[in-house]
Amino acid sequence: MPVLREVPRTPAIGTAAMAALLAGPTADESGERLITSAVPDGSRLLGLTIDNGVATVDLSSEFESGGGSLSITVRLAQVVYTLTQFPTVQSVRFEIDGRPVSVFSSEGLILDGPVDRPSFDDVLPSIYVDRPAYGAAIGNPARIVGSANVFEATFLVTLLDGAGATIAERQAMASCGTGCRGTFDVTVPYDVAEAGWGTLRVWDGSARDGSPENVREYPVWLTPAT
Repeated sequence: MPVLREVPRTPAIGTAAMAALLAGPTADESGERLITSAVPDGSRLLGLTIDNGVATVDLSSEFESGGGSLSITVRLAQVVYTLTQFPTVQSVRFEIDGRPVSVFSSEGLILDGPVDRPSFDDVLPSIYVDRPAYGAAIGNPARIVGSANVFEATFLVTLLDGAGATIAERQAMASCGTGCRGTFDVTVPYDVAEAGWGTLRVWDGSARDGSPENVREYPVWLTPAT
């Protein structure tokens, strides 16, 4: 999931975003909310260039150490999603210690060119929220953007206040579903008396009995409508 980070103003925003990714979750995120990262400890950013929509990221050898095939794939996805959030980047080429990578790690993952977000659809949750990020202000009305692969392309977006009470709920529909991943962009108005923390929850009702499944939730900052 995307996570909010605040950094000093800089023209090298891609480098700043990569530094935040490599630093990993905060103590609160990893403790209370159990956010994890597949990026190995000690991984360092050695260089980053962007040319014609392709970001070339040079990482230290620690980045390809350890882990099975899933861990390897997820850490690559984390880098790709971090850098392709910026409109100047559509895909990412990897280097390790300054050398272009064609076969990544001892797991032998083939990287025969730049990779983009769709390359990692298989490791996404059934409902992936791209915006707002974990810990971000959600706006009012809230706009929730992402992608999903769920039954009949439909799922629910629920907003809860700080006490856990539902303050808004709306059905959302992706552009594709039931075996294919589609995008969604849904707007949800809500009412709160004052600004404060709440929860964004996205979930799908089971086709069998309607019980919640594919639940994803995290804290967001709620604000009164203007």
